Amino acid sequence: MSEAATLEAVTIDSEGDFSYPEAYAHDAGVGLNEDTLDYISNVKGEADWIREFRKKALKTFESKPNPTHWASKDLENIKFENIRYYLSKGQKPTRSWDEVPDDVKQTFERLGIPEKERKYLAGVEAQFDSEAAYSNVKVELEKEGVIFVNSTEGLREHPELFRKWFGKVIPTGDNKYSALNSAVFSGGSFIYVPPGVKVKHPLQAYFRINAENFGQFERTLIIVDEGAEVTYMEGCTAPKFETATLHSAVVELVAMADAKIQYITVQNWSNNVFNLVTKRAIAHENAEVRWIDCNIGSRLTMKYPGVVMKGRKARGEVISIALANDGQHQDTGAKMVHAADETTSNVVSKSISVGEGRSTYRGLVHIPKHLKGCKNNTECDALLINSNSRTDTYPAISVRGNQHATQHEASVSQVSEDQIFYMQQRGLSEAAAMSLSVNGFVNDLVREFPMEYSVELKRLIDLEMEGSVG
Repeated sequence: MSEAATLEAVTIDSEGDFSYPEAYAHDAGVGLNEDTLDYISNVKGEADWIREFRKKALKTFESKPNPTHWASKDLENIKFENIRYYLSKGQKPTRSWDEVPDDVKQTFERLGIPEKERKYLAGVEAQFDSEAAYSNVKVELEKEGVIFVNSTEGLREHPELFRKWFGKVIPTGDNKYSALNSAVFSGGSFIYVPPGVKVKHPLQAYFRINAENFGQFERTLIIVDEGAEVTYMEGCTAPKFETATLHSAVVELVAMADAKIQYITVQNWSNNVFNLVTKRAIAHENAEVRWIDCNIGSRLTMKYPGVVMKGRKARGEVISIALANDGQHQDTGAKMVHAADETTSNVVSKSISVGEGRSTYRGLVHIPKHLKGCKNNTECDALLINSNSRTDTYPAISVRGNQHATQHEASVSQVSEDQIFYMQQRGLSEAAAMSLSVNGFVNDLVREFPMEYSVELKRLIDLEMEGSVG
C-alpha cells in the first residue's frame, strides 16, 4: 500500500478488521488477461499509449518467474487466476467528505481520516479498493502550484509532468511484481512540488482493501523540483479474510537538485495479505531522500526501499521497523546505489520476531570504483521474543576503490528473562514488561516518526505483543 502519505491513518489495529457489503459498479472479474486490461482502460477512459503500456507489461509479467532465491515457498501460494484486479464503486474523487459515498465514508470515518486532515495535514487522498474516493489539498498549496491528485487524474490532467518520469525510476521489467503493477495499476498518488516550495505539513494517503480475493495495485509518483521539500505519509489496512489478498504497489520518487523528500509508511495489514512492493527514488545533486518504514502484519512482506544517488553530494536514508508475528514473514531492507561523487547513504533497520514469526533484513549497497568520497553506514538489529522465533540478515555491500568509507553492524538479541523479572518485581505484569522491552528496543527509531504517528506505532506494537508472553 501500494504496498500509499503519512499515514497516521494507520491508527488502525484490530479496528481495521472490518468490511462492508460490496456493491461495485465496475468489476473486471476474476483472472488476468488482455480483456482485463481493456476493461480497466475502458472504465478509466485512458489514452491509447497507456493501454499499450499495460499490454506490454502483461507480457513481461507472464515471462518472468517468481523470485526463486528467497521467499519462494510463500510466493507459490499466490493464485493469480483467482484474484480480482479491478473493483470500484464508480466514484470520482471528491474534494468534500460530504460527497463521498456513505459506505465508503463510513469506513474512513471509522479509521479517523477526516479528523486527522482537519488537525494537522496539508492534504489527503483516500483510496478504497481500486480507486480514490477522496482527494484534497489545502488552497494555499494549490496557489503555490503544488499538485496532489490520484494517479488517474495525474495521467489525464498533467501528462507533460507525469509521462516524463512514469516508469523511468522503476522500469516495468524490474521484477515480476513491478510488471504486474504496470499492467493493472489503479489509484495511488501523483504529487508535484514546484521549485523552492517547502510544504510545511504532511500530505497523506490512505489505502484500504475492503473486498475479498482482491488485488490492490496503486501507483505513486512524486516529483519534487529544485530546492523544494515535502513529507508524504501513507497507511494501509485490510480486514481479515480466509483467502489471500494481494497488494503490489510501485512508488517512484524524483528529488531534483537541493530537494528533500521524506516518505513515511505505517502499514498494518491483516495476516492474509501478500504485500509485495517496489519503492525507489532518484536523488539529484545535493538532494535528500528519506524512507521511514514500519511494517506490521501481512502474511508476507517483501519491500526494499531504494535510493539511486545520481547527483554529487546526494543523500539517501532508510529507517525501518518490522514486526513479524506467528505465521508472518517480514522480508524487508534497503537498496542504496551510489552513482556520483561524495554521496552518502544510511540504513538503520530494527526487526522483532514474535512466536514463530520470521524477520529478514535484505540489503544492497553499491559503490563503483570510479567514484570518490562516498560514505555508507548500515545497522541491522534484531530482537527475538521467543526461542522459536527466527531472524536472518543478508547484507550485500559492494565497495570498489579505496576512497570511500563504509561500516556495517548487525546484532541479534533476545528479551532477557532477568529484565522481565526485574520489571515484574516493580509491579508490572509480564505482558506490560514485554511491551516495555520491545518499545525500548525501537524507541530511537520511533522518534523519527511525527509525534502523532509515534504514539499510534507504540500502540500497534503493544497490541501485537498481547499473548506473546509465556
